[in-house]
Amino acid sequence: MQVKRFFAADMRQAMKLVRDELGADAAIIGNRRIAGGVELTAALDYKLSALAPRVPNMELEDELRKTQSRIVTAQAELSLRGEADGNTNRQLFAGLPLTAGLPLTAAEPLSEPAYAAPARPAPAPAPAPAGVDPRALDSMRSELNSLRELMEVQLGTLAWNQLQGNRPAQANLYRRLQRIGLSGPLSRDLLAMISDVEEPRQAWRMLLAHLARMIGVPEVEPLEEGGVIAMVGPAGMGKTTTLAKLAARYVLKYGAQNIALVSMDSFRIGAQEQLKTLGRILNVSVTHVDPGQSLVQALDPLLRKRVVLIDTAGLQASDPALRMQLESLAGRGIRSRNYLVLATTSQKQVLTAAYHSYKRCGLAGCILTKLDETASLGEVLSLAISHELPVAYLTDGPRIPDDLHLPRRHQLVSRAVSVQMQEEPSEEAMADMFADIYHSPTKQVG
Repeated sequence: MQVKRFFAADMRQAMKLVRDELGADAAIIGNRRIAGGVELTAALDYKLSALAPRVPNMELEDELRKTQSRIVTAQAELSLRGEADGNTNRQLFAGLPLTAGLPLTAAEPLSEPAYAAPARPAPAPAPAPAGVDPRALDSMRSELNSLRELMEVQLGTLAWNQLQGNRPAQANLYRRLQRIGLSGPLSRDLLAMISDVEEPRQAWRMLLAHLARMIGVPEVEPLEEGGVIAMVGPAGMGKTTTLAKLAARYVLKYGAQNIALVSMDSFRIGAQEQLKTLGRILNVSVTHVDPGQSLVQALDPLLRKRVVLIDTAGLQASDPALRMQLESLAGRGIRSRNYLVLATTSQKQVLTAAYHSYKRCGLAGCILTKLDETASLGEVLSLAISHELPVAYLTDGPRIPDDLHLPRRHQLVSRAVSVQMQEEPSEEAMADMFADIYHSPTKQVG
């Protein structure tokens, strides 16, 4: 028997290391959280005869349920996401019997990879009872999260293997959607819409048509609607360049007298000078708002302008200045429409983090940039669709304002297909897609 330890940043990466080195028949005999990630202990040629019988361990299930109940009632400060994580754990545990001492394997047949019914909303957490050690509760919560991640990876692999055997045509559609870069839950929803279509080409065309209809676009172009428009998002997404394109587009069409520019970026070197240069070229006034200065007062002299474009600083989520900036934009006296600027070259994790960091100011939609540099559009389209963010503008080059375009749904989908991955996605990538589906269990796969 060969036993080896694996270290990785998260459970999915650790499982991939196990599969790559020991193969799909490896057994996971231990896992724990460590500083900077997780540690898995895996074995090859594990002696199953020494294991306990394959029967549900009701005592272990009861203890896990008690632990979850204690976490919910003791952690008054748990966020809504923490409650949702707990619901996901209960769904996974309810769907599969837990075995005593039986290791999880990297490939094991699953008879019915079905989702559990959606959990009911968790009750409001009560104050922590006296005598409960918060560190012990944190440790238990960490262990449960680790077990949940491990089960998601296993369930994703098992469900994907079964779908390939039972419904190869649908599995092929999943592969094609993965090549575009669409998320697992969105792919599942799209396939549910064409479940009664058997001809492959017709099914693919209908899938793309449904995808196009799911992309939101504003009924009226934001510049035509007028008012205060703010560009928000992390550094490097293209906010200032997009603002320059919007300003030039408006000036070329309506002139410079009814538009003004405002900069809230006092952190990036040269940001204010860059906007001043733009203002001189377009003959448009530029106002700078320093940290701590009232945005309402700064905008008051500009309210007679038909359009006011605001450039914001791209700050880290942990920076207190970001919270102050977003609170200013969300103020009652501002009434700004805030657009999240997203570079299509960014990774899925970066896009998701950007949305959660900036949604607190209230988002009217998003602007997709750097389409000429991207290798995949599926990730950003999945984010826009899942969070109902209308796509207001597209940019695909450095020219001002020629490379700024209004979105067309079908053209955007055609572009996503044209830049898709050329090679077939790996089995690990497909398993990760299905693990993502298990993380959002609302419908059954297949």
